Amino acid sequence: MTASVLRSLHHDRAPGDPLVLPGPWDAASARAFAEAGFPALATPSAGIAASLGYEDGATPAAEMFAAVARIVRAVPASVPVSADVEAGYGLAPKELVERLLESGAVGCNLEDSVDGTLVEAERQADRIAAVREAAGDLLFVNARVDTYVHGSPGTADPEAETVRRALLYVAAGADCVYPILAPPEALPRLAAAVPGPLNALALPDGPAPRRLGELGATRITFGPGLQRRALAAVREIADELRKA
Repeated sequence: MTASVLRSLHHDRAPGDPLVLPGPWDAASARAFAEAGFPALATPSAGIAASLGYEDGATPAAEMFAAVARIVRAVPASVPVSADVEAGYGLAPKELVERLLESGAVGCNLEDSVDGTLVEAERQADRIAAVREAAGDLLFVNARVDTYVHGSPGTADPEAETVRRALLYVAAGADCVYPILAPPEALPRLAAAVPGPLNALALPDGPAPRRLGELGATRITFGPGLQRRALAAVREIADELRKA
């Protein structure tokens, strides 16, 4: 499956009909989502970390890429997979692209914070441009903006800083922008200000994916939320077994 197919899934979508991308954390969950008919998948780094026994952000790069490769192999070739590679594990853009493509992924999330601190926006834009140059059209690049997670240095307005960063990242070659944890009420303004697709995070206590689409989101992902729901079900089974 090529990045062009994943890219095409993000365009010409009607309001209220966003691209919903479940986040598989292993081969079995990936197969279940693909069999349910989802046209593409987007791995969550935190969900994979939990499945491998690591804290979020502590998964060694080699294990993350191996997990992504297992997920890609578990689904039909017609189902493109995007991989959350956090901030890129300190890899040079060319090596990062090579390892993503070797895993079979045709898209990636690339976030603009490291160790809880926002990276300078222009430096992140340069990194995205270098990834785009190395990948050509072979990767769909989803640029995560962490202003609502780690704050916006020098400004009290995270929305304005989000737009500033998003515009830089799109100009650098990002295919989509992901202002993670942006409040739902900000989505219409962000969608109007940023050219191209907008990714929103669906939370258990937040608006449903369709509503997020009506607010302006083109793409809906879940972070580690689905893995955590599955783990909660396992805990319920464990409690039942102990009581049996």
